[in-house]
Amino acid sequence: MSDKLSMIDVNRLFDLKTFTGRFKYYAWMTDPRTALVSKERLMEAKKMVDNYRAGKQKDNLTPEEVKYNLKLYTSAFHPDSGELQNFAGRMSFQVPGGMLITGGMLAFYRTVSAVVLWQFINQSFNAVVNYTNRNANSPTSVTQLGLSFVTATTAALVAAIGCKNYWSKHASPLMQRYVPFAALAAGNLVNIPFMRQNEIISGIEVKNDDGKVVGQSRLAAVKGISQVITSRIVMAAPGMLLLPIIMQRLEKMPAYKRMKWINAPFQTLMVGCFLCFMVPAACAIFPQECSLSTSTMRNFEPGLFKDMVNRTAGKVPDRVYFNKGL
Repeated sequence: MSDKLSMIDVNRLFDLKTFTGRFKYYAWMTDPRTALVSKERLMEAKKMVDNYRAGKQKDNLTPEEVKYNLKLYTSAFHPDSGELQNFAGRMSFQVPGGMLITGGMLAFYRTVSAVVLWQFINQSFNAVVNYTNRNANSPTSVTQLGLSFVTATTAALVAAIGCKNYWSKHASPLMQRYVPFAALAAGNLVNIPFMRQNEIISGIEVKNDDGKVVGQSRLAAVKGISQVITSRIVMAAPGMLLLPIIMQRLEKMPAYKRMKWINAPFQTLMVGCFLCFMVPAACAIFPQECSLSTSTMRNFEPGLFKDMVNRTAGKVPDRVYFNKGL
């Protein structure tokens, strides 16, 4: 295998078994600049990657071209299905999309109508991201998507309005600034499981060390979704927890008071700075290729474990692997 051909494998470029390696990989893969690349250029990158994997590579491609095409392919195409992902749902769009929405939530939190509007926008965006980055081997119907969106949005609004009404009477002005984060956390706790409920109901495909599907597991789906929820909340936490403290102090300064128009743009820019680091950091907390002990499946999913025994003719692996999504 040539050096150029070996570069087509992400595992040869980054050590995905370590947090540092995964951080470097996600910083590379979620580069916001790739969100601006045209569909035609992305399809060209996919064709090149497919040709390389089929052994039809062109000798005149440089290693840098190979790596860049792989970057485009990884940022825009689903790892399970190979389909082009929705533009707004790609992780490479998390920084520009997240900074605009989070900046709006932090800047406009004082009235119930503003809270409702921004939470609706945020949950709509989250629904697209959650669906785009699901485990694609578990199909979801349009009805399930609609119910999931309505339920998640309602949960976020209930949390936001409840916190707003309660904290406006009992909490300090600083605590009132944390209404958006409380709503975001509540929304994620509902949005992600509901948008991916079919994985929990039917289970997701699990594979052995050789990549062969050996069974379906609901426990694997629960583990993967739980890790995604944790990552999403961690992703937003630094900006949404630290900015209220920063803004409370800035807003007391005479110079800042004279420039009230700068409030929303400044917070949006600051959120973007946080997200540039936190998007790859949060994604890197857990490996995307998650694993599960088959002994745990035997204890908690005896029926599914028995099916796996039949599929493998009794040669059950110690651990199985699956894509947890992002």
